[in-house]
Amino acid sequence: MKLLLETLTSGADYLAKRGVEDARLNMEHLLAHVLQCRRLDLYLRFDVTLQEAELAPLRGLLKRRGEGEPLQHLLGTVEFYDSEFVSDHRALVPRPETEHLVHLLVDKFCKGAPPARVLDMGTGTGCIGLSLAKKWAQAEVTLADISEDALELARLNAERLKLSSQRCRFLRSDLFEKITSEFDLIVSNPPYIPSGELAALSREVKRDPLTALDGGASGLEIIDRLILECPQHLSAEGLIAMELHYDQATTVSEHLQKQGFRSIETARDLAGIERFVFARRPELKTETE
Repeated sequence: MKLLLETLTSGADYLAKRGVEDARLNMEHLLAHVLQCRRLDLYLRFDVTLQEAELAPLRGLLKRRGEGEPLQHLLGTVEFYDSEFVSDHRALVPRPETEHLVHLLVDKFCKGAPPARVLDMGTGTGCIGLSLAKKWAQAEVTLADISEDALELARLNAERLKLSSQRCRFLRSDLFEKITSEFDLIVSNPPYIPSGELAALSREVKRDPLTALDGGASGLEIIDRLILECPQHLSAEGLIAMELHYDQATTVSEHLQKQGFRSIETARDLAGIERFVFARRPELKTETE
């Protein structure tokens, strides 16, 4: 048996020695998860004695976190845009940068007139598309991914959020391979890590599916396919919005410009990095032109 404060301190030290960033915060989350309480409630229970039945599962979680398993996988869920999403090995862990993309779409780029038809390309957990479906009650959202495992996870999250199957459609597709519809908004957090940088990623990020990370030799292979293939699937004033790697905004903007996209604009994430790009559909040429 141990006091809660003693357990918290020793667990944080254990994680810190194994290279876990924000070790104490991680330990607080794990301890609150095991005790089924809020993290802040721990501070009111420092003098409580923990029993072996509580310490045993905590030891297992600590070992796995120390070996680099993401905290979100251990907790089983992650908070994203005021909702709770199941997060595991089947898809990319939802990150604050992606949440900021949703905020930009809702509060700025689509504020006046929410799109009626939305495509979340490479949906993963469904965090982008389902958050937008929850915010825009009239929107029909298609969530597409090449991974059936990811789509199973997205379906699970849709059920948890009580989003109607009539409004949310799930489709297994290699980008636009199976897409036949037209959309007012296409949003994507595509694989954008250059293949040569994968080995240097953190232990935690390496637990994400490779297909959600690997953007090919340049990091732009999937993004360039998106840019080339999406115009025929956008409505006349349709918007494409993408999350990018830290150094890709200028290059991607140039690629969009070469393809005739209009109103190209970039935006920074909360760390000040140009992380997002937005653009309107090109004027499509008619057969007589």
